[in-house]
Amino acid sequence: MSERMNSTAIIGMGKTGQAAARFLLRRGIACEAFDEAAVSLPDDLDMVMHTGPLHVDRLKGFSRLMVSPGVNWQHPTLAELREAGIPMFGDLELFGEAYHGDLIAITGTNGKTTTVSLISTMLDTLSGGIEAGGNIGVPMLELLGDDAAQHPDPRRIVLELSSFQLERANPIHPNWAALLNVQPDHADKHTDMQAYEAAKLRLFARQGEGDKAMLPVDACWNGLADKLCSRGVFVRRFGVCDEISGLDAGVQQQTNGSWQVFWHHYDEVQTVIADELPAQGMHQHLNLAVAAQAAADFGVSAGVIRQSLTSFRGLPHRLQSLGVVAGREWYNDSKATNPDAAAAALESFHQVIWICGGLRKGLDVSVIRNVVAGHVEQMFVIGAEAKPFTDLAATAGVPCRFAKTVEQAVKQASHAMSGVPVLLSPAAASQDQFRDYIERGNSFAAAVAALETAG
Repeated sequence: MSERMNSTAIIGMGKTGQAAARFLLRRGIACEAFDEAAVSLPDDLDMVMHTGPLHVDRLKGFSRLMVSPGVNWQHPTLAELREAGIPMFGDLELFGEAYHGDLIAITGTNGKTTTVSLISTMLDTLSGGIEAGGNIGVPMLELLGDDAAQHPDPRRIVLELSSFQLERANPIHPNWAALLNVQPDHADKHTDMQAYEAAKLRLFARQGEGDKAMLPVDACWNGLADKLCSRGVFVRRFGVCDEISGLDAGVQQQTNGSWQVFWHHYDEVQTVIADELPAQGMHQHLNLAVAAQAAADFGVSAGVIRQSLTSFRGLPHRLQSLGVVAGREWYNDSKATNPDAAAAALESFHQVIWICGGLRKGLDVSVIRNVVAGHVEQMFVIGAEAKPFTDLAATAGVPCRFAKTVEQAVKQASHAMSGVPVLLSPAAASQDQFRDYIERGNSFAAAVAALETAG
């Protein structure tokens, strides 16, 4: 036990846990690995590995615990250890202690990955480039160098940050930070909606003079904006509007009814007509506007920003067009794991055939009844929790069939009203039938491709 008093226990040995282990071991910090699943470590990690249920007695001898974001912060064993005063944190805290370059950080319920990916693309044109990680792709600790002289830290880093990462770290200090939205999600992992929102807002806790923060225009964020301004933070606001005046970035409806994305390059408004953007959907266009403003604030030219926006086709599983198959267009929006994300996708269409369902994570799907009633021609429900979706269809007055699987839903939708596009936008998590939303989206794409072969 005494040998562990200066050792760190890493709980959860997925990609993030492994990155944390490499980070600590490179710095000569002793650590041991824990995971409730029967996982094994890669060959390069020479350390003790414990599998099976977490026990207080086994963990309380460590000087501190590093908890991966995939491990529930409310786990009874972790809660008991926190009450006992054992220091506990996530990989974001290690990153915040070690990194001293320019940091851009993005959080929100929906749209983070799109925004971060586009910011990374645009800022990579600057001298010194940029690296992207966090909740997207590369674990953030893998972005840091090993040696200040031979392998220095990147000059700039943009992080996608989840509420799970933010809640388990002392606040970091981003130079430029954006909150995209806060919508009901992860009710199964946070004590309540207030705790979920509070985790998101930790992003801004250490910002001060000279930093920039970007917030939605909604009045509920005015108090936060005022607080940040009082600390010397330059606060930008974004949203959907008829008049650009008062907003820094967003989507504007013009007098002729068309839409354009806008942002500010210094004091000059820059615009791109929505019809010129391959990425579809109002929610996508708001993400593009935020990314454009971040790029402008870091000195990327207006021409490069415009070219990036008009060539960005979106990311897989995010309102991704699969083309015309069997006489209709198909869209893969498997990343839409909550009702608000699905509603945003549905509103991108006049009428659509909707494939939905999965694990609701405790969320109420009835809140999008009006959107469903206005945009959905027919519903095909998949997954383990069908009843809330079939009830939604009934109250919205939309014909509905329970298809159970993605493959059956695709097959049945292919025989529905000719010409109406089909959208997979589940409004639910995927783990009832799939490993993750990526596997679900790939299964959908494969089922659509099979129609062409069969036809």
